[in-house]
Amino acid sequence: MGRYFGTDGFRGEANVTLTADHAYKVGRFLGWYFNGLKTDGSPARVVIGKDTRRSGYMLEYSLISGLTASGADAFMMHVTTTPSVAYITRTDGFDCGVMISASHNPYTDNGIKLFSRDGEKMREDIIALIEDYIDGKPVNGTDKLPYAVREKIGRTVDYASGRNRYIGYLVSLGVYSFRGMRVGLDCANGSSWSIAKAVFDALGATTYIINDKPDGFNINENAGSTHMDGLCALVKKNGLDVGFAYDGDADRCLCVDENGEVVNGDKILYIYGRYMKERGKLLTNTVVTTVMSNFGLYKAFDAADIGYAKTAVGDKYVYEYMSAHQSRLGGEQSGHIIFSKYATTGDGILTSLKMMEVMLAKKSKLSQLAAPVKEFPQVLINVRVRDKEAAMADADVAKAVGSVEKELGNSGRILVRQSGTEPLVRVMVEAESEAECKRLADGVVKVIRLKGYSEE
Repeated sequence: MGRYFGTDGFRGEANVTLTADHAYKVGRFLGWYFNGLKTDGSPARVVIGKDTRRSGYMLEYSLISGLTASGADAFMMHVTTTPSVAYITRTDGFDCGVMISASHNPYTDNGIKLFSRDGEKMREDIIALIEDYIDGKPVNGTDKLPYAVREKIGRTVDYASGRNRYIGYLVSLGVYSFRGMRVGLDCANGSSWSIAKAVFDALGATTYIINDKPDGFNINENAGSTHMDGLCALVKKNGLDVGFAYDGDADRCLCVDENGEVVNGDKILYIYGRYMKERGKLLTNTVVTTVMSNFGLYKAFDAADIGYAKTAVGDKYVYEYMSAHQSRLGGEQSGHIIFSKYATTGDGILTSLKMMEVMLAKKSKLSQLAAPVKEFPQVLINVRVRDKEAAMADADVAKAVGSVEKELGNSGRILVRQSGTEPLVRVMVEAESEAECKRLADGVVKVIRLKGYSEE
């Protein structure tokens, strides 16, 4: 991870960790860098989207100021989803894409996610140069980036049409009519609020929607894929066939079956992986997971004769593996699911469409499709720390982790890792009972706190 950019962009509290000045400098660098790659004299073209956070306006206009000052043209998609920015960047010939979002974080945070012209996460060497520029270090031998002047100054273009084309693309992926299906949607008061219902309505579903009234401050607040209770209640109360919950920028999706039970990313990977295998579409017979996936998923894959790979946590790493090994399906337990035939990043609305496809193709309820995955009990404790690198490197913490590993043997596992986007150390334990998971996880957390790393 870099000095500012983590596994999913530059993220932090708005105007504290991530300021308007940071955004301006990112824009200045991107405009200068991509203009330098043009050989025909035309300005670089950068497309920008944002979620519903109040601070999004500030960061959006700061980025645009930097881009246009460096001579690039900035195309504004306004409030839209992260996957829509990735899609439009690669399909409409942009040099770069920018999404302003802190994903599932509270409204107080915001972030900047960067995409290459192929709609993929920006290369690490370019990220390193951006960070050097933010820190005032010389870039390519110069201390200051030149300003564009006269006719070379960039412009701003309204590009809401890009969002509409993305909606059309999603609708085109609907293999079956959704007529007669009753579907709940939780839009987390975020980016999906004006997109998801339009897609499901166009495909014929009867939709019940919650958390679709963003006010700049309520994004992810007791809503969306990190707070599933509301959607579970909606599905049960109204007797719906299925429910889908997105996060703030809609690159995640978790499901709720007809009984009001959550179907997480692991089960989504199993359901669609098995569906692809049955149709001969699962290239390399491999589903790409992360180290956070549950033991129960792998046992279900074994029973279905489906292979799997494990990467570091982050859809960035999942996609890198998929791209290198021609894999068609991968994702995370948290709901980042990548269908590489259709997208270059996790796409929550696309994921919900694919779950609908399997249900309709197999004429099955979601609970039946997910049933073969028998999850091991799992406890995940997030410890807010002052210095996550120091906590991870501490000898006493490592000793506590080793002790748990020895006790579990082959009957479970422990995974301790630092968050790529927040000041957290995550302690996860899987074992034969939830009580055992909690006891073992608490033991490691206690050591982290006793050593003085915790802010709690």
